[in-house]
Amino acid sequence: MDLPQLIISGSVAIDRIMHFDGLYKEHILPEKVHTLSLSIFIDSLRDTDGGIGANIAYSLALLGEKPVLLGSLGKRDFAYKERLTELGVDTTHLYLSDLPTASFTVMTDRDDNQIGGFYPGAMFDSSTLSLKPWFEDDVLVVVSAHDPKMMKQQVRECKEQNLRLFYDIGQQVTNTPVEDLKEGLAQAELLIVNEYELDVLSSKVSLRKEEIKKRIPVLVTTFGKLGSVIEGAKVKDLIQIPIAKPREFTDPTGAGDGFRAGFLYGYIRNWNLEVCGKLGSVAASFTVEKLGTQEHKFTREEFEARFKENFGEEISLDNYEQRL
Repeated sequence: MDLPQLIISGSVAIDRIMHFDGLYKEHILPEKVHTLSLSIFIDSLRDTDGGIGANIAYSLALLGEKPVLLGSLGKRDFAYKERLTELGVDTTHLYLSDLPTASFTVMTDRDDNQIGGFYPGAMFDSSTLSLKPWFEDDVLVVVSAHDPKMMKQQVRECKEQNLRLFYDIGQQVTNTPVEDLKEGLAQAELLIVNEYELDVLSSKVSLRKEEIKKRIPVLVTTFGKLGSVIEGAKVKDLIQIPIAKPREFTDPTGAGDGFRAGFLYGYIRNWNLEVCGKLGSVAASFTVEKLGTQEHKFTREEFEARFKENFGEEISLDNYEQRL
């Protein structure tokens, strides 16, 4: 069975991940948010390779896929590209920029609430990242959060060339113009968002959540520790997906990217959506065990074993019979 090539377009970044053993609500006075001045004592800090596009590609490679990563990286971080290549990611379309690699800085409190900031850096060179090399190919394009202008161009290319689109707007939902969001929703066959992002999306495009569900063939909403829900125009009955339990919980950063990788592994094989969601949960469970979004590792055998532990079902990552 020939599978569509996965084109993962998204950020490639260096993450600075910080934790403090307190709560944001203990530091912020609601009546003083208009004059906010805040300094928090950090308990742990780590710099790691990250970026949404790279994170998704990384976990897909652990599963045995060879996704194409379409993004921009600072020339000084060439070793980052080499590491992904050795893992099995196709980095031939990873543009090396004179600008510094993009950087994401995040602080997480004891309840896993997060505040972060993103410096685009090499993403400003994203105008070079057209989908033209795949106009004639069987592909599934993942447009994950990066430069909104380039995301707009890639969505338009998908529309004009009739390419399959997974619209992974993510945290860029707040920075993307309304008309661009509407165009992405109109073209997408798959949308994955967390609960907050869905609320923002609904408000910006002036559509109730129920209306969005009727327009998107497959809509997945993640709820952190509460799992995820799969709905959509092509989903007959709502599917609830529980989380898979990690060996230990260290950090939530990148869990959503891991979920997307697992989900996509089953999705491009036309496996039923419940299995896809469970694959996503298992992939995410490995991600949260480590501090850093590309620090986790697993073999296919370990992945299959954790799937069985959590869901009581045998699964083979090579089995094409687990379809609808």
